[in-house]
This record gives sequence, structure tokens and C-alpha cells, in this order.
Amino acid sequence: MNIPLRTMMTVDAFLAWAASQEEPQRAELINGQIVMMASERLVHTRIKASAYVALREALAKAAVIGEVFPDGPTVPIDSFTAYEPDALVRCGTPLPGDGMIVADPVIVVEVISPSSAHSDTSAKLIGYFKLPSVRHYLVIDPDTRTVMHHARSADGSIAARTLSAGRLLLDPPGLAVEVADLLA
Repeated sequence: MNIPLRTMMTVDAFLAWAASQEEPQRAELINGQIVMMASERLVHTRIKASAYVALREALAKAAVIGEVFPDGPTVPIDSFTAYEPDALVRCGTPLPGDGMIVADPVIVVEVISPSSAHSDTSAKLIGYFKLPSVRHYLVIDPDTRTVMHHARSADGSIAARTLSAGRLLLDPPGLAVEVADLLA
């Protein structure tokens, strides 16, 4: 029996497909395959917004040159995988407004949902840290009201801790965020 092989899509082809959609599609590219993203619970959307606002305020307070993005930009991991995090921080001068990717995030945030919990804590954890620029990966669980902070040190090792309160230092780039603000 001949089983047809699925065509592997590259990140560039995925971005072209996404740009050609008449209505925006919530999707990621995982191992060359388009994976549609499920509708979100309201709590998920609220936490994403809180994370974006908290990181944006922290970036401004620290006077770090950079940008905070809510979900939307694509983060390419390799030639066949690209994720759309719930929020991210990128340092440096602003990217062109017509771009669709952020290739060099420093902080990446995912908010766990029932359909994404496994991927957010396994494949995405590994994938995001394939990028040399990523220093912090925050996985926010709205149900347990916790933030799992994965931090890469200067020697490349990655340490993880779970917080439910207190101040979270994200250095580099030198930001300080209250866990309560991420979970607001």
C-alpha cells in the first residue's frame, strides 16, 4: 500500500501562506506541518494581555531599547518550525513594520491552555532555547496561577523555577516584573 507523503513546508512558505489568507489564521508550523491553534478561553486571553502590559512597562522602566509584542509575530526555530508565542521581548531598534517574524527574542512567553500544555513545556521549551538570543522562557499557568521561569545563564545552562508571587528578574536585559502583574 502506498501512503502519500505529506509535503514539508518551510518557514518561508508558511509565512507566504499566512500572508495570503483573506482572514487571519491562528497557526504555527511544527516540523513542516501547519498546525491550527484552537480558540482561547477568556482567562488565557486576559493573562496574555497582562503579560504583554507587565513586560512593556518593565521595558520602559528599565529604559532598555527594545520592543514587546503580543501574540502575532512568528518566531522561526529552524527551517521547518516556527512558533507564535503569546508575548515576547526583543532588544534593539524597532523592526520594520511590514515584517512578520522576530528571529531574536530575548524573552518568550507562553500561556498554558488545556490543548497546549504538553507542547509548551516540552517541544517549545527545547525549541525556543535553540535560539541563541533567548535568555528567558516564561510558561504561565492560569489555572494554578504560577509562572515557570526557565533562564539561560551566560555559560549556557538552563535553570527552572516556579513562582506564584514576588519579583521576577529577567537579566539580561535587566527587567523586573511582579509575578502578580503577569497573572493580573
